[in-house]
Amino acid sequence: MNPRTQLAVLVTTILLLAGGSLGYVLHSTHRNPQLAAGDGSFTLEGPGLYFRDTATGRIAHQPLGTPRGARAGGGPACERFYAAGDTAVCLRREPGVPPRAYAIVLDRHLREVRRVAVPGIPNRARVSASGRMLSWTVFAVGDSYATSAFSTRTAILDLRSGYLIKSMEEIPLTLAGARYHAPDVNYWGVTFARDDNLFYATVSTKGRTYLVRGNMAAWSATALRENAECPSLSPDNTRIAFKKKVSDDTAAPWRLYVLDLATMREHPLAERGSVDDQAAWLDDRTVAYALPGRAGRASDTWAVPADGSGAPRLLAEGASSPVALG
Repeated sequence: MNPRTQLAVLVTTILLLAGGSLGYVLHSTHRNPQLAAGDGSFTLEGPGLYFRDTATGRIAHQPLGTPRGARAGGGPACERFYAAGDTAVCLRREPGVPPRAYAIVLDRHLREVRRVAVPGIPNRARVSASGRMLSWTVFAVGDSYATSAFSTRTAILDLRSGYLIKSMEEIPLTLAGARYHAPDVNYWGVTFARDDNLFYATVSTKGRTYLVRGNMAAWSATALRENAECPSLSPDNTRIAFKKKVSDDTAAPWRLYVLDLATMREHPLAERGSVDDQAAWLDDRTVAYALPGRAGRASDTWAVPADGSGAPRLLAEGASSPVALG
């Protein structure tokens, strides 16, 4: 076969492969126009614990306190999930050349109302208590906070105005009392206050992480303290659950803590395992989180008292991205 013929065969093969992949995506879209949707019977209207079933990749729910039974499935397929008010956000990757990732906004019936292409691997997702404000974080480089070789992109979407902040790095940052500029600034793990204006997040720069408080109306963010990652604001807005780096061991670097925002005093929670998750408050007394699962499960969801007392208890086997809805 001469070089010209070889080139023609190669081009034809590539086109066939690309066409096959495109055909798969188009077929999937035609078969199910709302790729995030469930089977139609699953909604957010019932109280209980909602989470990602790691065996199926779909959102499921069960009554609180029943870790080994009463699970109902049929929700959308997501890699990260969160819900509040009448709104849910589902982060997922979809097949294609190249593969694409999306933040998909859903109503309480899990009907898709908007989708935003996201440039990376889905990692964190949050919705404000009212359902108005959404945020998500993706890894742009690398796949773990435990290494220094990562970069994140964190977005905020205001559903009322439709305004999308594609990267929080646009928000002016104050660090140590001065306006701070650096090319390595990364944000992740947003959590919203009840007023839909204030928020908390993690920012990293120069190998350090900080808890920041942001103000949407003032278009500003201010560092409050060092060594606090993936904050989660309590329902009463008085405390923040976060993961604190307590070891240089990359296999177990973190422990869950709770910070009192009035006094800025912190205390560790009873969970002694290394939690690489953005915790979720079940109520003002209880914090939930995911850990690597047992018996071959990808992850299990646990809960622990927020005051540092007690002991961890299993909430749901084979579960991640927990959120309690009343």
